[in-house]
Amino acid sequence: MGSYIFKRILISVPLLLIISFLTFVLINLSPLDPAEVVLQAQGVPQITEELLKQTKEELGMNKPFILRYFDWLSSSLQLDFGVSYINGKSVWSLIGPAFLNTFKLTVVSSFFIIMVSILLGVICALKEGEIIDKSIRGVSFFLTAVPSYLLATILIWYVSVKLNLLPTSGMDSYSSYILPVIVITISYAGIYFRNVRTSFLNNLNEDYVLYGRASGLPESKIILHILRNSLQVSISIFAMAIPIILGSTVVIENVFAWPGLGSLSVKAILSRDFPIIQAYVLILATAFVLFNTLSDIFNAVLNPKLRNEF
Repeated sequence: MGSYIFKRILISVPLLLIISFLTFVLINLSPLDPAEVVLQAQGVPQITEELLKQTKEELGMNKPFILRYFDWLSSSLQLDFGVSYINGKSVWSLIGPAFLNTFKLTVVSSFFIIMVSILLGVICALKEGEIIDKSIRGVSFFLTAVPSYLLATILIWYVSVKLNLLPTSGMDSYSSYILPVIVITISYAGIYFRNVRTSFLNNLNEDYVLYGRASGLPESKIILHILRNSLQVSISIFAMAIPIILGSTVVIENVFAWPGLGSLSVKAILSRDFPIIQAYVLILATAFVLFNTLSDIFNAVLNPKLRNEF
């Protein structure tokens, strides 16, 4: 098992290097001159060639491309993503707290998504073809099709404005999590529970279920065994749910004024704050690779046969 984990991590390293290089290249392909963006943010009335040259020297933009990439990469490994072009503050001092806020929302939402998906998936599989199965799938299909910003707006109007039960924005208390988590859970659980249902139904027709029932095993024990085997298929999907939600909270965070990565990234894009954009893309890409690796390792723990693939 140790050798499998080592090989899996080893494969992730070149992938992360490629991602970091592409991130740096894409930002540098922008038609806007970063030095000009900095001077505009500083409110310089007249931008001259001398000022542009001086700013490039200060920011190290006059170095060869490959040297700038390696300087940026070595600094990023130390969580030093440079300084913001707009306010001159350290990028990590801005993106660190924002990442923590988004991660909190993501973890709480992912927990409820997984629990709701498993519960609905098992219920629909056990009641296949019955009215409860058709009703759950129909309602989930409808709710999944509703845009998250529309659902969030409706909840804010009814729960926060009309009933005055929950805050409309910010993250001042635990109650601030409720509405964003509900919206995210509705948006994703309707997708993931179908995978649990399909996997559960496939295992429900296996021979070991028939033998278990013929041997007189309790139905609850058989269902738990089916669920364990079913989750082996769904584990990769659930593991990737965290980075997917992490990168797709932009709309939710802006609707609920959540001080996270989504809100910060939108401001950075609108103001063309390239260091923050680079850090944001790199963090999200790293999260995808990390959780994909963790899902493979967890699958290998549940199914020893997968360890022989390397």
